[in-house]
Amino acid sequence: MSASLLTPERRAALSRRSLWLAYATAGYNLLEGLVAIVAGTAASSTALIGFGLDSFVEVSSAAVLIWQFRSRVPEDRERLALRLIGASFFALAAWVTVDALRALFTGGDADASPVGIGLAVASLLVMPLLVRAKRRTGRELGSATVMADSTQTMLCTYLSAVLLVGLVLNALWGWSWADPVAGLVIAGVAVKEGVEAWRGEHCEDCAPLPASAATGETEACGGDGCCTG
Repeated sequence: MSASLLTPERRAALSRRSLWLAYATAGYNLLEGLVAIVAGTAASSTALIGFGLDSFVEVSSAAVLIWQFRSRVPEDRERLALRLIGASFFALAAWVTVDALRALFTGGDADASPVGIGLAVASLLVMPLLVRAKRRTGRELGSATVMADSTQTMLCTYLSAVLLVGLVLNALWGWSWADPVAGLVIAGVAVKEGVEAWRGEHCEDCAPLPASAATGETEACGGDGCCTG
């Protein structure tokens, strides 16, 4: 069902779901960040510490959604919310880049971290579920903000995979360069997504509405004034 055809009750239900998904994301990432920083400090792992800081960036993105959907008219906050999420993408890219370059050039030897490996595995199980729920909700609601936040969560999933590979390779063969190299690739993707969110290009991820019977033209993608045909 297209966004403009949603009943007020269905739109309200989707807004509540978006809000609770944001709460779940913020809660999980707060715990993830604390565990990662403690484990990273214990193992002298810049990758784990950087991952913990990235988790707090994800919390900031979820906080933007909470701020938006606690409004009686979430659509009125869509533009600003998108730009705030775009800024969180840039912050994520900055953290990953600084951490990756520091790990590459200092060549610090981190200890093996079973806790870190377990945390990365847990995130790889939890994050895709959140991404799927956010994308389904965002498409039906016609919300570019929810779609942008789902991409932020997907990047966190990629970072979890990068962290896991890096920790395992370091534990088994001492290949400490593996995860910072992949991290730089992730940082580049984060910058691209940040630019798209800032410009409102995540509107393209919303499901298009059917053509107008009278004009044959595609209508706006939602009631937020963002996704236009």
